[in-house]
Amino acid sequence: MTDAKASAPAQPGQTTAPASKRDPLALVVRFQSLIGLILVVIGGIIFSPRRHGQILFLAPDNIANIVRAVSETGIIAIGMTFVIITAGIDLSVGALLGLSSVVTATMMINSGFGLVPAILLVLAMGIAFGAIQGAISTRFRLEAFIVTLAGLQAARGLALVVSGNQYINISYGDGPGLAPPVFSILGDRLFNNVVPVATIVFVVFAAIATVVLNTTRFGRYVFAVGGNERAARLSGAPVSGVKIAVYAITGFASALAGIVHAGQFNFGSANDGAGYELTAIAAVVIGGTSLFGGSGSLVGTVAGTIMLGALANVLQLNNITPAMQLLATAAIIVLAAVLQSLVRRREGLMR
Repeated sequence: MTDAKASAPAQPGQTTAPASKRDPLALVVRFQSLIGLILVVIGGIIFSPRRHGQILFLAPDNIANIVRAVSETGIIAIGMTFVIITAGIDLSVGALLGLSSVVTATMMINSGFGLVPAILLVLAMGIAFGAIQGAISTRFRLEAFIVTLAGLQAARGLALVVSGNQYINISYGDGPGLAPPVFSILGDRLFNNVVPVATIVFVVFAAIATVVLNTTRFGRYVFAVGGNERAARLSGAPVSGVKIAVYAITGFASALAGIVHAGQFNFGSANDGAGYELTAIAAVVIGGTSLFGGSGSLVGTVAGTIMLGALANVLQLNNITPAMQLLATAAIIVLAAVLQSLVRRREGLMR
Protein backbone atom coordinates (compact mmCIF):
# COMPACT_ATOMS: atom_id res chain seq x y z
CA MET A 1 0.00 0.00 0.00
CA THR A 2 1.16 3.52 -0.66
CA ASP A 3 0.25 6.53 1.40
CA ALA A 4 -1.67 9.20 -0.43
CA LYS A 5 -3.16 12.50 0.47
CA ALA A 6 -5.53 13.90 -2.08
CA SER A 7 -7.73 16.92 -2.14
CA ALA A 8 -10.37 18.44 -4.29
CA PRO A 9 -9.10 19.83 -7.57
CA ALA A 10 -8.24 23.49 -7.65
CA GLN A 11 -10.72 25.84 -9.26
CA PRO A 12 -9.79 27.35 -12.65
CA GLY A 13 -7.10 29.95 -12.16
CA GLN A 14 -6.37 28.79 -8.64
CA THR A 15 -3.04 27.17 -7.79
CA THR A 16 -2.28 25.18 -4.70
CA ALA A 17 1.05 24.47 -3.08
CA PRO A 18 1.94 21.30 -1.27
CA ALA A 19 0.60 21.26 2.28
CA SER A 20 4.10 21.03 3.73
CA LYS A 21 5.12 24.29 1.99
CA ARG A 22 2.01 26.15 3.07
CA ASP A 23 2.17 25.19 6.71
CA PRO A 24 4.48 22.80 8.60
CA LEU A 25 1.53 21.92 10.85
CA ALA A 26 -0.23 20.47 7.82
CA LEU A 27 2.61 18.00 7.38
CA VAL A 28 2.26 16.95 11.02
CA VAL A 29 -1.49 16.42 10.56
CA ARG A 30 -0.92 14.44 7.39
CA PHE A 31 1.29 11.94 9.21
CA GLN A 32 -0.21 12.28 12.67
CA SER A 33 -1.32 8.65 12.84
CA LEU A 34 2.16 7.36 11.97
CA ILE A 35 3.74 9.78 14.44
CA GLY A 36 1.20 8.76 17.07
CA LEU A 37 1.80 5.07 16.41
CA ILE A 38 5.56 5.50 16.83
CA LEU A 39 5.03 7.41 20.08
CA VAL A 40 2.64 4.76 21.41
CA VAL A 41 5.10 1.98 20.55
CA ILE A 42 7.93 3.85 22.28
CA GLY A 43 5.68 4.44 25.30
CA GLY A 44 4.65 0.79 25.27
CA ILE A 45 8.26 -0.33 25.37
CA ILE A 46 9.13 2.10 28.18
CA PHE A 47 6.12 1.44 30.41
CA SER A 48 5.46 -2.20 29.59
CA PRO A 49 5.66 -4.69 32.46
CA ARG A 50 8.47 -7.20 32.15
CA ARG A 51 8.50 -10.91 32.82
CA HIS A 52 11.77 -12.82 33.03
CA GLY A 53 13.44 -9.84 31.39
CA GLN A 54 11.07 -9.87 28.40
CA ILE A 55 9.07 -6.77 27.47
CA LEU A 56 5.49 -8.05 27.47
CA PHE A 57 4.34 -5.38 25.02
CA LEU A 58 6.73 -6.75 22.37
CA ALA A 59 5.94 -10.41 23.01
CA PRO A 60 4.76 -12.11 19.77
CA ASP A 61 1.52 -13.29 21.39
CA ASN A 62 0.76 -9.77 22.58
CA ILE A 63 1.43 -8.25 19.15
CA ALA A 64 -0.84 -10.90 17.62
CA ASN A 65 -3.53 -10.03 20.15
CA ILE A 66 -3.29 -6.34 19.26
CA VAL A 67 -3.67 -6.82 15.51
CA ARG A 68 -6.43 -9.40 15.99
CA ALA A 69 -8.35 -7.07 18.30
CA VAL A 70 -8.28 -4.18 15.83
CA SER A 71 -9.11 -6.22 12.73
CA GLU A 72 -12.88 -5.82 12.89
CA THR A 73 -12.89 -2.11 13.68
CA GLY A 74 -10.11 -1.66 11.12
CA ILE A 75 -12.23 -3.24 8.37
CA ILE A 76 -15.09 -0.90 9.28
CA ALA A 77 -12.73 2.09 9.43
CA ILE A 78 -11.57 1.39 5.87
CA GLY A 79 -15.14 1.72 4.64
CA MET A 80 -15.75 4.73 6.89
CA THR A 81 -12.80 6.53 5.29
CA PHE A 82 -14.60 6.62 1.95
CA VAL A 83 -17.69 8.14 3.57
CA ILE A 84 -15.82 10.76 5.60
CA ILE A 85 -13.76 11.85 2.59
CA THR A 86 -17.09 12.79 0.96
CA ALA A 87 -17.89 14.81 4.13
CA GLY A 88 -20.41 12.20 5.29
CA ILE A 89 -20.74 9.96 8.33
CA ASP A 90 -22.18 6.50 9.02
CA LEU A 91 -23.35 5.67 12.54
CA SER A 92 -24.97 2.35 11.61
CA VAL A 93 -21.79 0.33 11.07
CA GLY A 94 -21.59 -1.24 14.53
CA ALA A 95 -25.23 -2.31 14.50
CA LEU A 96 -24.84 -3.63 10.96
CA LEU A 97 -21.89 -5.74 12.15
CA GLY A 98 -24.16 -7.22 14.80
CA LEU A 99 -26.90 -7.90 12.26
CA SER A 100 -24.41 -9.50 9.88
CA SER A 101 -22.99 -11.78 12.58
CA VAL A 102 -26.51 -12.89 13.54
CA VAL A 103 -27.58 -13.50 9.94
CA THR A 104 -24.35 -15.40 9.20
CA ALA A 105 -24.88 -17.70 12.18
CA THR A 106 -28.59 -18.14 11.48
CA MET A 107 -28.12 -18.99 7.82
CA MET A 108 -25.53 -21.69 8.51
CA ILE A 109 -26.93 -23.13 11.75
CA ASN A 110 -30.70 -22.77 11.38
CA SER A 111 -31.21 -22.60 7.62
CA GLY A 112 -28.59 -25.02 6.37
CA PHE A 113 -26.83 -22.63 4.00
CA GLY A 114 -23.37 -23.52 2.78
CA LEU A 115 -20.37 -21.33 3.49
CA VAL A 116 -20.14 -19.50 0.15
CA PRO A 117 -23.89 -18.77 -0.28
CA ALA A 118 -24.11 -17.52 3.32
CA ILE A 119 -21.12 -15.19 2.96
CA LEU A 120 -22.26 -13.83 -0.42
CA LEU A 121 -25.80 -13.16 0.82
CA VAL A 122 -24.59 -11.43 3.99
CA LEU A 123 -22.21 -9.22 1.97
CA ALA A 124 -25.05 -8.41 -0.47
CA MET A 125 -27.25 -7.50 2.50
CA GLY A 126 -24.58 -5.13 3.80
CA ILE A 127 -24.17 -3.47 0.41
CA ALA A 128 -27.93 -3.05 0.04
CA PHE A 129 -28.31 -1.65 3.57
CA GLY A 130 -25.60 0.93 3.00
CA ALA A 131 -26.82 1.85 -0.49
CA ILE A 132 -30.36 2.41 0.80
CA GLN A 133 -29.06 4.78 3.46
CA GLY A 134 -27.00 6.65 0.89
CA ALA A 135 -29.95 6.86 -1.50
CA ILE A 136 -32.29 8.20 1.19
CA SER A 137 -29.77 10.80 2.31
CA THR A 138 -29.03 11.88 -1.26
CA ARG A 139 -32.55 11.77 -2.69
CA PHE A 140 -34.21 13.66 0.14
CA ARG A 141 -31.18 15.80 1.02
CA LEU A 142 -31.17 14.61 4.61
CA GLU A 143 -28.19 14.82 6.90
CA ALA A 144 -26.31 11.52 6.87
CA PHE A 145 -26.09 11.74 10.66
CA ILE A 146 -29.88 11.45 10.95
CA VAL A 147 -30.29 8.78 8.28
CA THR A 148 -27.55 6.52 9.62
CA LEU A 149 -28.71 7.03 13.21
CA ALA A 150 -32.05 5.66 12.08
CA GLY A 151 -30.15 2.92 10.25
CA LEU A 152 -28.40 2.03 13.50
CA GLN A 153 -31.75 1.50 15.20
CA ALA A 154 -33.12 -0.44 12.23
CA ALA A 155 -30.13 -2.78 12.05
CA ARG A 156 -30.18 -3.41 15.79
CA GLY A 157 -33.91 -4.06 15.70
CA LEU A 158 -33.60 -6.48 12.78
CA ALA A 159 -30.81 -8.32 14.59
CA LEU A 160 -33.04 -8.72 17.65
CA VAL A 161 -35.87 -10.06 15.48
CA VAL A 162 -33.65 -12.53 13.61
CA SER A 163 -31.91 -13.80 16.75
CA GLY A 164 -34.89 -13.69 19.08
CA ASN A 165 -32.58 -11.71 21.38
CA GLN A 166 -30.55 -14.87 21.92
CA TYR A 167 -26.94 -15.80 21.24
CA ILE A 168 -26.71 -18.06 18.20
CA ASN A 169 -23.84 -20.41 18.88
CA ILE A 170 -21.90 -21.80 15.94
CA SER A 171 -20.91 -25.46 16.12
CA TYR A 172 -18.92 -27.10 13.36
CA GLY A 173 -19.34 -30.37 11.53
CA ASP A 174 -21.35 -32.06 8.80
CA GLY A 175 -25.10 -32.26 8.98
CA PRO A 176 -28.11 -30.17 10.06
CA GLY A 177 -27.47 -27.50 12.67
CA LEU A 178 -23.73 -27.43 12.04
CA ALA A 179 -21.60 -24.89 10.21
CA PRO A 180 -18.91 -25.91 7.69
CA PRO A 181 -15.66 -26.52 9.64
CA VAL A 182 -13.70 -24.33 7.23
CA PHE A 183 -15.52 -21.26 8.62
CA SER A 184 -13.65 -21.71 11.91
CA ILE A 185 -10.41 -20.69 10.20
CA LEU A 186 -11.36 -17.05 10.85
CA GLY A 187 -10.49 -17.64 14.49
CA ASP A 188 -7.14 -19.27 13.75
CA ARG A 189 -3.59 -17.96 13.40
CA LEU A 190 -1.28 -18.80 10.53
CA PHE A 191 2.51 -18.78 10.00
CA ASN A 192 3.54 -20.64 13.14
CA ASN A 193 0.51 -19.41 15.07
CA VAL A 194 1.61 -15.77 14.76
CA VAL A 195 -0.65 -13.98 12.25
CA PRO A 196 -4.43 -14.04 12.92
CA VAL A 197 -6.55 -14.84 9.87
CA ALA A 198 -8.79 -11.88 10.75
CA THR A 199 -5.77 -9.60 10.37
CA ILE A 200 -5.05 -11.03 6.91
CA VAL A 201 -8.62 -10.21 5.90
CA PHE A 202 -8.15 -6.66 7.23
CA VAL A 203 -4.85 -6.13 5.39
CA VAL A 204 -6.13 -7.54 2.08
CA PHE A 205 -9.27 -5.39 2.24
CA ALA A 206 -7.17 -2.32 3.09
CA ALA A 207 -4.84 -2.99 0.15
CA ILE A 208 -7.71 -3.36 -2.33
CA ALA A 209 -9.44 -0.25 -0.98
CA THR A 210 -6.20 1.76 -1.25
CA VAL A 211 -5.83 0.82 -4.91
CA VAL A 212 -9.46 1.77 -5.59
CA LEU A 213 -9.23 5.10 -3.78
CA ASN A 214 -5.86 6.21 -5.12
CA THR A 215 -5.71 4.89 -8.68
CA THR A 216 -9.23 4.81 -10.09
CA ARG A 217 -11.61 7.38 -11.51
CA PHE A 218 -14.08 6.52 -8.77
CA GLY A 219 -11.45 7.38 -6.17
CA ARG A 220 -10.88 10.76 -7.80
CA TYR A 221 -14.63 11.36 -7.74
CA VAL A 222 -14.73 10.56 -4.02
CA PHE A 223 -12.11 13.22 -3.26
CA ALA A 224 -13.75 15.71 -5.63
CA VAL A 225 -17.21 15.31 -4.09
CA GLY A 226 -15.82 15.82 -0.60
CA GLY A 227 -13.67 18.78 -1.61
CA ASN A 228 -16.32 20.75 -3.47
CA GLU A 229 -19.58 19.02 -4.31
CA ARG A 230 -20.87 21.81 -6.53
CA ALA A 231 -17.65 21.98 -8.55
CA ALA A 232 -17.62 18.20 -8.87
CA ARG A 233 -21.19 18.23 -10.19
CA LEU A 234 -20.40 20.96 -12.72
CA SER A 235 -17.36 19.02 -13.90
CA GLY A 236 -19.54 16.02 -14.70
CA ALA A 237 -18.91 13.80 -11.70
CA PRO A 238 -21.89 11.56 -10.79
CA VAL A 239 -22.23 13.07 -7.33
CA SER A 240 -25.35 11.18 -6.26
CA GLY A 241 -23.96 7.88 -7.51
CA VAL A 242 -20.67 8.43 -5.69
CA LYS A 243 -22.45 9.22 -2.42
CA ILE A 244 -24.61 6.12 -2.66
CA ALA A 245 -21.55 4.03 -3.57
CA VAL A 246 -19.48 5.08 -0.55
CA TYR A 247 -22.29 4.10 1.83
CA ALA A 248 -22.58 0.80 -0.03
CA ILE A 249 -18.83 0.31 0.56
CA THR A 250 -19.28 0.99 4.25
CA GLY A 251 -22.16 -1.47 4.35
CA PHE A 252 -19.96 -4.07 2.66
CA ALA A 253 -17.17 -3.42 5.18
CA SER A 254 -19.57 -3.75 8.12
CA ALA A 255 -20.96 -7.01 6.78
CA LEU A 256 -17.44 -8.35 6.20
CA ALA A 257 -16.51 -7.40 9.76
CA GLY A 258 -19.66 -9.15 11.00
CA ILE A 259 -18.70 -12.35 9.19
CA VAL A 260 -15.18 -12.17 10.65
CA HIS A 261 -16.67 -11.53 14.09
CA ALA A 262 -18.92 -14.58 13.89
CA GLY A 263 -15.99 -16.71 12.72
CA GLN A 264 -13.66 -15.48 15.44
CA PHE A 265 -16.01 -15.91 18.38
CA ASN A 266 -18.22 -18.73 17.07
CA PHE A 267 -21.53 -17.02 17.75
CA GLY A 268 -23.76 -14.21 16.57
CA SER A 269 -25.47 -11.70 18.85
CA ALA A 270 -27.69 -8.70 18.23
CA ASN A 271 -25.63 -6.70 20.73
CA ASP A 272 -22.32 -7.26 18.94
CA GLY A 273 -20.60 -4.21 17.50
CA ALA A 274 -21.93 -1.70 20.04
CA GLY A 275 -19.66 1.35 19.99
CA TYR A 276 -17.65 0.15 17.01
CA GLU A 277 -18.83 3.12 14.97
CA LEU A 278 -17.10 5.53 17.35
CA THR A 279 -13.86 3.55 17.33
CA ALA A 280 -13.91 3.43 13.52
CA ILE A 281 -14.55 7.17 13.23
CA ALA A 282 -11.75 7.81 15.73
CA ALA A 283 -9.31 5.71 13.68
CA VAL A 284 -10.24 7.60 10.51
CA VAL A 285 -9.88 11.03 12.12
CA ILE A 286 -6.62 10.11 13.85
CA GLY A 287 -5.47 8.75 10.48
CA GLY A 288 -5.64 12.26 9.04
CA THR A 289 -8.85 12.10 7.01
CA SER A 290 -10.51 15.49 7.18
CA LEU A 291 -13.91 15.68 8.82
CA PHE A 292 -14.59 18.52 6.39
CA GLY A 293 -14.14 16.16 3.44
CA GLY A 294 -11.89 16.20 0.40
CA SER A 295 -8.73 14.65 1.83
CA GLY A 296 -7.67 11.47 3.53
CA SER A 297 -5.41 8.46 3.56
CA LEU A 298 -6.24 4.79 3.98
CA VAL A 299 -2.70 4.10 5.15
CA GLY A 300 -3.32 6.72 7.82
CA THR A 301 -6.55 4.96 8.78
CA VAL A 302 -4.71 1.64 9.15
CA ALA A 303 -2.04 3.33 11.29
CA GLY A 304 -4.71 5.06 13.36
CA THR A 305 -6.50 1.76 13.93
CA ILE A 306 -3.33 0.03 15.09
CA MET A 307 -2.39 3.02 17.22
CA LEU A 308 -5.69 2.88 19.12
CA GLY A 309 -5.30 -0.86 19.60
CA ALA A 310 -1.72 -0.52 20.81
CA LEU A 311 -2.69 2.30 23.19
CA ALA A 312 -5.50 0.21 24.68
CA ASN A 313 -3.12 -2.71 25.06
CA VAL A 314 -0.47 -0.62 26.84
CA LEU A 315 -3.06 0.69 29.26
CA GLN A 316 -4.39 -2.81 29.91
CA LEU A 317 -0.91 -4.18 30.56
CA ASN A 318 -0.50 -1.47 33.17
CA ASN A 319 -3.90 -2.25 34.74
CA ILE A 320 -5.36 1.11 33.79
CA THR A 321 -9.13 1.11 34.22
CA PRO A 322 -11.38 1.04 31.14
CA ALA A 323 -12.67 4.48 32.11
CA MET A 324 -9.18 5.95 31.79
CA GLN A 325 -8.73 4.16 28.47
CA LEU A 326 -11.86 5.87 27.14
CA LEU A 327 -10.67 9.24 28.42
CA ALA A 328 -7.27 8.79 26.76
CA THR A 329 -8.90 7.87 23.45
CA ALA A 330 -11.27 10.83 23.69
CA ALA A 331 -8.36 13.20 24.29
CA ILE A 332 -6.53 11.90 21.21
CA ILE A 333 -9.65 12.30 19.04
CA VAL A 334 -10.18 15.89 20.21
CA LEU A 335 -6.51 16.72 19.62
CA ALA A 336 -6.66 15.31 16.08
CA ALA A 337 -9.83 17.27 15.31
CA VAL A 338 -8.33 20.48 16.72
CA LEU A 339 -5.20 20.08 14.59
CA GLN A 340 -7.36 19.57 11.49
CA SER A 341 -9.31 22.71 12.29
CA LEU A 342 -6.13 24.75 12.81
CA VAL A 343 -4.71 23.59 9.49
CA ARG A 344 -7.95 24.42 7.70
CA ARG A 345 -8.00 27.93 9.16
CA ARG A 346 -4.37 28.59 8.28
CA GLU A 347 -4.86 27.37 4.73
CA GLY A 348 -7.85 29.69 4.45
CA LEU A 349 -5.73 32.65 5.58
CA MET A 350 -2.95 31.78 3.12
CA ARG A 351 -5.21 31.80 0.08
